[in-house]
Amino acid sequence: MSIEDAVKQAVTVAPQRKFAESVDLAINLGNLDLAIPTNRVDAEVILPHGPGKPAKIAVFAAGDTALKARDAGADRVISADEIKAFGDDKRAARKLAEEYRFFIAETQFMPIIGKTLGPILGKRGKMPAPLPPTQDVAPQINRLKNVVKVRSRDRPTFHVTIGRRNMDTKDLAENAEAVITKLEQTLKEGRHNIRSVYVKTTMGPSVKVI
Repeated sequence: MSIEDAVKQAVTVAPQRKFAESVDLAINLGNLDLAIPTNRVDAEVILPHGPGKPAKIAVFAAGDTALKARDAGADRVISADEIKAFGDDKRAARKLAEEYRFFIAETQFMPIIGKTLGPILGKRGKMPAPLPPTQDVAPQINRLKNVVKVRSRDRPTFHVTIGRRNMDTKDLAENAEAVITKLEQTLKEGRHNIRSVYVKTTMGPSVKVI
């Protein structure tokens, strides 16, 4: 079965819901010792048709960069004082980490972020992408809105969202292909390390792709 046919079947057979469910790939790896950190997958994939719902992005910035981040559509801009406050309020820091999918930070803030938020963001694979002083923040924000994280940690089975149910099935299939291609490029033995891939909506049954 082709990827597009699998996506079409998964979307068609799933019960109708009152909201646009996400469409996910369930990926099962094989022939890998994931206790070894270098065997784990931790990559970013730019979905050619976007995720259907842009990722929420927070930016640690000040001055002109903060203004540009807001203009570029950042969902939140965090000041130096706020960073320090998160260091004293772990509950608020964990809430921040869960609410936003991606973080960007001016390089001047990276040391304090590492000290106050590093353990919380790092554990979730959400350490900020550093922004050098001369770099425009807008392209980074625009790119991240179409990015998904592909992260296995130490488990052979994990999920990746490739879009929303109300998207065109051909677009969803091309997003799925982008994720699978990235996995093949990242894994030690490429396709041989992919035991199976299934596609499903949030509440629907799984359909085998590979």
